[in-house]
Amino acid sequence: MTILTFLGLSLAVGLSAFIQGSVGIGFALIMAPIFAFVAPSYLPVALLILMLPLNFLVFFREREATDWPGASWIMVGRFFGTFLGMWVLVALSLRQLEVAVGLFTVLAALIALMAPPFNPTKGSALGIGLFTGVTETATGIGGPPLALLYQHAAGPVLRSTVALCFLAGEVISLVILAISGAVHAAQITAAAYLIPATLVGTVLSRLSHARINGPALRMAVLIFSIASGVILMLKG
Repeated sequence: MTILTFLGLSLAVGLSAFIQGSVGIGFALIMAPIFAFVAPSYLPVALLILMLPLNFLVFFREREATDWPGASWIMVGRFFGTFLGMWVLVALSLRQLEVAVGLFTVLAALIALMAPPFNPTKGSALGIGLFTGVTETATGIGGPPLALLYQHAAGPVLRSTVALCFLAGEVISLVILAISGAVHAAQITAAAYLIPATLVGTVLSRLSHARINGPALRMAVLIFSIASGVILMLKG
């Protein structure tokens, strides 16, 4: 990694961590395309490692607001969705899957704009967990469905619950990647260099996260969800 690449990635990582620390999603949406363009060999391991301290700190900061029952059902669905996602990878081409997931995400966000307020239920949490397991296993995108589920919740509830689900999923993914031999020293080293930028961005998000709540938080979630869907469809 050259000095110029390091400085550019550090700036992007810090900004992405600040956005996710403030809103609840956005880090992977921003950094995955950047890594793919600048250093594709770092994906997905470096990205997953960087998200560990980010999501732990976001969860810990607002842990008292966590929706533990909802998170539990999401993780149950996510567990089974992981296996379904592996089957989908065999059944569909990556491009077909990216278009399908992107289209679904955009439609879900547009419907959410017109839908009345709702609270997450056991069934919806289980379903979103299942869908997230499929999409993250197959495409690496899992934030928008989780955020849409909690779009009407208070900011601390959304951020802490989504961060907890992210954190558990990242640990599972890294363990599976390590067992399969896909984790390499260069990826770990790159992540180690960029972790300080992640920490700085996350800490700075404390200045703004309390101000992004209610309608502002919901609109930010919807914008990121639509953006991620469009990016996936264009990529596919």
